Amino acid sequence: RGAGDGGESADELALEIKQRTVKYQRGAAGAAESKKVRSAKEKATADHARRRQAEAAEAAARSEVLLTETGGYLEAEGMERTFKFTQKQLAENVDISSASKIFDLKLGDFGPYAIDYSGDGRRLLLGGRKGHLATVDWRNAKLGCELHVRETVRDVCWLHNEMLFAVAQKKYAYIYDHTGAEVHCLRKHEEPTALGFLQHHFLLASTGMNGRVVYQDVTEGKVVGEHRSGFGPAHVLRVNPYNAVVHVGHGNGTVTLWAPQQSQPLAKLLCHKGPVQAVAVDGVHMATSGLDGQVKVWDVRALRVLHEYATARPAQSLDISQRGLLAAGCGPHVVVWKDALATCAGSPYMRRMLPATSVQSLRFAPYEDVLGYGHSGGMSSMLVPGAGEPNFDALVANPFQTAKQRQEAEVKLLLDKLPADTIQLDPTFIGRLDPRSQAEIQRERLGDERARYAENKAGGMYRDGAARNRTKGRNSTAKRYNRKRQTNVTDLKKLQELERMERDMRQAAASKPRPAHEAGALGSFYAEKARLDG
Repeated sequence: RGAGDGGESADELALEIKQRTVKYQRGAAGAAESKKVRSAKEKATADHARRRQAEAAEAAARSEVLLTETGGYLEAEGMERTFKFTQKQLAENVDISSASKIFDLKLGDFGPYAIDYSGDGRRLLLGGRKGHLATVDWRNAKLGCELHVRETVRDVCWLHNEMLFAVAQKKYAYIYDHTGAEVHCLRKHEEPTALGFLQHHFLLASTGMNGRVVYQDVTEGKVVGEHRSGFGPAHVLRVNPYNAVVHVGHGNGTVTLWAPQQSQPLAKLLCHKGPVQAVAVDGVHMATSGLDGQVKVWDVRALRVLHEYATARPAQSLDISQRGLLAAGCGPHVVVWKDALATCAGSPYMRRMLPATSVQSLRFAPYEDVLGYGHSGGMSSMLVPGAGEPNFDALVANPFQTAKQRQEAEVKLLLDKLPADTIQLDPTFIGRLDPRSQAEIQRERLGDERARYAENKAGGMYRDGAARNRTKGRNSTAKRYNRKRQTNVTDLKKLQELERMERDMRQAAASKPRPAHEAGALGSFYAEKARLDG
């Protein structure tokens, strides 16, 4: 019986792995069939590629089976509603470790507070409007560093790991290390109001009172992009983790999408009738809130609105969890919606209120069912079951990494750093190079201009030196119209000048003596290259 039970369990496991393998397969079925390939060498290559794909899909399915942690949500029975459950009731019915994640930090003297969690969800960064800064290992309740900059702090942001963080202060943006020592003063970021960090590009993005969007490389220190939005002061900036495009909210209800190498926005969306108060992006969905009291969910790919939610007060901050929960801070209220992105949620999932406070910023903790929010009275943390990803990838973000592992991960991130010009709306698009030489491109352009000139001339657009009676009345309407049409002399001279320049360049290249290094064994290659360029 024991052997039989083991065989049945093995069969069930194999069937489950086979079912999970389907979603990891790539390409159409039968696309790599080797029987359609005639060449024996290409047939072997196709067989090898197909085996590698099948092995990778099976390995991914097996690793998914080994993930023992599963996400769960609050479930109500009968007439109960999940948003009626209080944090006190949750603390009484969960384990001690989870109950310790519900806490309130009373810091009313320096609020309201802007907060940010590190990429692994282990560290918490606090920034009070009146200059108070602190980093906390919030799981173990250990203070990392604490300082007071004695000037206005508008936003805070972690960089690539918990060793460095950026602060948007009154006049400039500053970078501090984990001990609280000032490392850099970024004077290009003038009067910043919001910050964002592009993890894979090592770019710090900011917007401020002057309405500019500034990108600065934190590894080299140079500014890779500085654009004027033209919509006045901006106070909202979020980074799309899917394609690294920066979303900026403006006072006229518009949200613009920016890339560092584009002087104009990639897209403009008129989202609200009043100023945009908050933006949250999770890849394909974007949530926005405005002073009109609406929270809208947008499809970033189609650039259209999907759903709308009404709030009692305008939402000052928005965030989307790793599993698609949408949170909004509206005055003293914090509202969380479940399944609010792909579908329209009928009622909130969870709700909490802190009297006599106003929520400034809120963030979901990565890999945790925790929502932290900074307000005028300090900072608070609440449990939101089902918010975080239950299984983490140690190669992406390891909450338990050692100092050695952190150093190795930092070196790997620097080696895998992406250039700024790879940022675009569709990250899956692959461009191609133009194989033509510069001389060929110029010749084709010259030929196109000649053909266009001949076509326009045949159509009667130009008057090639037609006899004109130069009498009085040159400034009549007909005379002015005819003079504007007489552009053939200038165009013809331009074409002749281009031909002369091209002819002179060919003659100069032919008469130029060949360098010594081109006269050796590679001389034929240099001659062929000169022939193609000419």
